[in-house]
Amino acid sequence: MKNFLENYFQLSSNGTTIKREFVAGIITFLTMSYILVVNPNILADAGMDKSALFTTTALATIFATLLMGLYAKLPIAQAPGMGLNSFFTYSVVLTLGYSWQFALTAVFIEGIIFLLLTFFNVRELIVKSIPKVLKEAIPAGIGLFITLIGLKSAGVVVGDPNTLVRLGDFSQHTVWITLVGLVVTGILLIRNVNGAILFGILAATVFGVILGDVSLPSRVVDLPPSIEPIFGEAIKPMFTAEGWNQILSIDMVVVVFTFLFVNLFDTVGTLIGVISKTNIADKDGNFPQMKKALFTDAMGTTFGAILGTSSVTSYVESASGVASGGRTGLTAVSVAVMFALALFLGPIFLMIPAAATAPALIIVGLFMISSVSNINFNNLSDGLPAFLTIVFMPFTYSIAEGIVFGILSFTVLKLGANQHKDITPTVYVLSILFLIKIVLDVVSIG
Repeated sequence: MKNFLENYFQLSSNGTTIKREFVAGIITFLTMSYILVVNPNILADAGMDKSALFTTTALATIFATLLMGLYAKLPIAQAPGMGLNSFFTYSVVLTLGYSWQFALTAVFIEGIIFLLLTFFNVRELIVKSIPKVLKEAIPAGIGLFITLIGLKSAGVVVGDPNTLVRLGDFSQHTVWITLVGLVVTGILLIRNVNGAILFGILAATVFGVILGDVSLPSRVVDLPPSIEPIFGEAIKPMFTAEGWNQILSIDMVVVVFTFLFVNLFDTVGTLIGVISKTNIADKDGNFPQMKKALFTDAMGTTFGAILGTSSVTSYVESASGVASGGRTGLTAVSVAVMFALALFLGPIFLMIPAAATAPALIIVGLFMISSVSNINFNNLSDGLPAFLTIVFMPFTYSIAEGIVFGILSFTVLKLGANQHKDITPTVYVLSILFLIKIVLDVVSIG
């Protein structure tokens, strides 16, 4: 088995080991395992069965992440996307009034379209066409974004009606759990201890137990609930005339387009940002497994919709595993193994609080922002679009919006500076599509 793993994932040539890959996978799992709790809670608000959603979330994650590891051979984990599940529930179902079955069908159609776009190399063309300066800015923006996620989940940063955000309440135990984890992780990293991020998470969890905020589980093993209440609902409309009328409606087109847009650029941003921190990408930020990674993402969304969950996407938390040394698909495989165990050992995995995994996100934010040193901010036609890409991600709480305003500003400034040779035809097309989307958003709001 050891020789098989070495040869299949080319561990030595990638400067890694089996142990390092599995530790990286465990860390990635711990930083994103919240999805097993959060995704069912959000989609249950749409009227779906919460117990079934726990199992479906895990199964969709296992399938997509295994495919990423075994087929694309990248250290990227996939799961139902945050933001996409909120749009599913709070916009499509609760605001627009459609059924959750309608929303699932839209996700399934989105997955099919993604498969076609990937097959005809459209998605790969989009990724490769993003200007190099923005490819340097995207990891930095994601670094700030996931740092904000970590600070917010720990209560170190909280919302404020007057100043938008402010420092949290330091009398709250979650803040101190995070700070303990951050200090332990930082010291271990400085001392070059392997698995420093994982040890930081464990130290924070133990501190949470001491404070009484983390309870030891009353049982270790539990059988996963049935997915029967939601399984296959996405494709049922295809077998009735009424269902086809719904599928071909303008409403479906609008919903599918929104899912497509957000998922496409979330995935693109995450892939560029995470892979840039490995030795896989070339000097332009491209990597040979790009098409396979995009195909995996499309398959995950399609299969996830059939199982009964919202769009599946690549997870930015994968950066925590990469920061811990993960370099190959074996990291993703170990993430999938952890989620498979979580199906039956949920009480153990779910006892780890968000405050204990927050330090990992903060530390990874530090690692990812380093790419900002490659940007020449003195050249404003490059520096301003890069800056907007970076700041829009945390300030709009969206990777996709950072890419949108980065590309739009890049196009406008390059045209204004008579540097149109720097703009590729694909970037022109993307800019036009982004403008159309902004206009449609304004009209719909009005």
